[in-house]
Amino acid sequence: MARIQNVKCKQCRREGRKLFLKGERCYGPKCPIEKKGAVPPGVHGQKRRSKLSDYGVQLREKQKIKRMYGILERQMRNYFSSAKKLSFRGKARDNFARAGTGESLLQLLESRLDNVVFRSGLTPSRSVARQVVSHGQVFVNGKKVNIPSYQVKTNDVVSLGGKALEIPVVKVNLEKKVVPPSWLDKKAAVVKMLRQAQRKEIDADIDEQLIIEFYSR
Repeated sequence: MARIQNVKCKQCRREGRKLFLKGERCYGPKCPIEKKGAVPPGVHGQKRRSKLSDYGVQLREKQKIKRMYGILERQMRNYFSSAKKLSFRGKARDNFARAGTGESLLQLLESRLDNVVFRSGLTPSRSVARQVVSHGQVFVNGKKVNIPSYQVKTNDVVSLGGKALEIPVVKVNLEKKVVPPSWLDKKAAVVKMLRQAQRKEIDADIDEQLIIEFYSR
């Protein structure tokens, strides 16, 4: 299975902003962007960056969302195709309310199992959530699911296995009692998806229209 192996802090520096890929570190003074600013990685990072073309702006926005959710290009294209189909249908389908392509795209990404585990506050980052899921320590409606991209549906119940509760970073996060977004209901290490997230509830710094323009070329 293909994996994203780029150093997380370099990904943030390349996009010129924090993508919050390393959990607690992103909020502290050790974050490279806090120490050196948003300087692109590589030997040419110190040079002044030329103004991006329209294509360049769209590309960077697409790359940013891929890095935030930890997905590959083929997955991203598939999500975009699915979002277009959902937006063109005249009625709600598969627990998705009728919405534009951009909102449908974000809803599909937010409904990923690894993202639900992260958003609920069970793990400090999506990468940790992905690892916990891949190791078979997450259950959906009582059944083990080890696929990070699994689409969680309305009224699905997500819970952590016993071994996951012993992982130090998970224990620390549970002790913080992070309040999940309103589309999730959390009790201890059990989370229920009440409905699909609305655009205003997705606090990601993303301009989805640029992504639509990129894939519509």
